[in-house]
Amino acid sequence: MLQPIAALWREVPSGAQILRLYGDTPCPALPAEIEGRPVTEIGPYCFSDRREPEGGRWCAPDGMTRETAHPICGNFVEEVRLPDTVRALHNGAFYNCRALRRVWCGANLEDLGSDMFTNCRALDAFVLRCGPDAATGLKKLLAAVAAGVGAEFQAGESCAARLYFPEYLEYLHENTPAHLFNHSIEGVGYRYRQCFAAGAVQYGEYDAAFALADADEAPEGLCRVALARLLTPHALGEEARARYAAYLADHPGAAIRLAVEGRDAPALAKLGDVLPADARRDAALTCARAGWSEGAALLLAGTAETRRRPAKKTYDFDDL
Repeated sequence: MLQPIAALWREVPSGAQILRLYGDTPCPALPAEIEGRPVTEIGPYCFSDRREPEGGRWCAPDGMTRETAHPICGNFVEEVRLPDTVRALHNGAFYNCRALRRVWCGANLEDLGSDMFTNCRALDAFVLRCGPDAATGLKKLLAAVAAGVGAEFQAGESCAARLYFPEYLEYLHENTPAHLFNHSIEGVGYRYRQCFAAGAVQYGEYDAAFALADADEAPEGLCRVALARLLTPHALGEEARARYAAYLADHPGAAIRLAVEGRDAPALAKLGDVLPADARRDAALTCARAGWSEGAALLLAGTAETRRRPAKKTYDFDDL
């Protein structure tokens, strides 16, 4: 059930711009329209506590006043659902929202300002309400986040595709005598963020980036890439599928940690399919030590010793 929220907003040529939300929920779902105008923009520092909004109109349920309403901003914000009508996010919209985990949006988001997700260290995923082959603003969203972050394409009630974009580091090194700056990038995450054409994900390029990942890449990030693709194998070729499975089998410790820490049963079941029997047994012990008995049972059910197989036929030729 949606909790009532109030909004401070102003009129813009395309419709309405939200300046700040108010309410008791850390996971607000924004309205698609305010007073007959479509909500098309999220104003500067809308969800940030760095700056108070100026001006604007007040729109609220009966009995809610701006003086008593709780602002939905800063560390209070955990998840935000933007309507499909939103096309623009202005500067610093989520600045310093350190507890923000997920942002939902439609395919129409196309204009992003600067410092969008600065200090959003808990940000885990962008969720797009559209098919996995749709043109979206995902590339621009990812460009605003250098840390590892996931992306999900939610078509109806199910997740049609899940991707993970590893972190990367960007440096400017000064060449002092010449007063020049050398630009360098470390990490495969930057390459993954270029796997788009006309706003749509190019899954072949995305999967090819895995083969080019440097040996120094963190296994946790690459395990997240592999698990996400195997769990939602949209446009996944057999060669890439085998490569992902082999990587998980070679890095069982990192893969199991991800599943156990997130209590991710589907991921654990997938690992049960690709890990050898001894790694599954070790993983079951990890689950048990973490107090996740269901996970341990799930893995043990898939070991070679407990998996039921049809009995082989035998023949005794001495009786012929």
